Amino acid sequence: MGKILVIHGPNLNLLGKREEAVYGTVTLDEINGMIKDEAGNCGLDVEFYQSNYEGDIVDRIQTAAGRVDCIIINPAAFTHYSIAVRDALAAVKIPAVEVHLSNIHAREEFRHTSVTAPVAVGQIAGFGPQSYVLAVRAAVEIIKAAISE
Repeated sequence: MGKILVIHGPNLNLLGKREEAVYGTVTLDEINGMIKDEAGNCGLDVEFYQSNYEGDIVDRIQTAAGRVDCIIINPAAFTHYSIAVRDALAAVKIPAVEVHLSNIHAREEFRHTSVTAPVAVGQIAGFGPQSYVLAVRAAVEIIKAAISE
């Protein structure tokens, strides 16, 4: 049916070991497995990328143009201040779904603002690892809608 790119931002490589009360004990590899299973069930190919470096994430978004049908991105800390990631998402014109494990709107005040959400189709937050599964389902609907246009 299509291909999605899943981008994990800074510190997500530490999932399962960092702030377990906030992020849980599921590792990034386990989350990727959940995503891969859901994507496979929906007929989607999936590519994964994680980086702690803003420029590397920008580069990966830019090189996705013409290769993927939807981006699922957890910008992590970059959510709140990276105009570079925001501008890359806007520039490539690939529909994006922003994902967060925790409910960023119920946390510290500085986490309430997302500079990337305005250029995403939508945002899914607060459902732990299931946020990613819900994002895959959203990506399926986005891709179907684009095909039928």
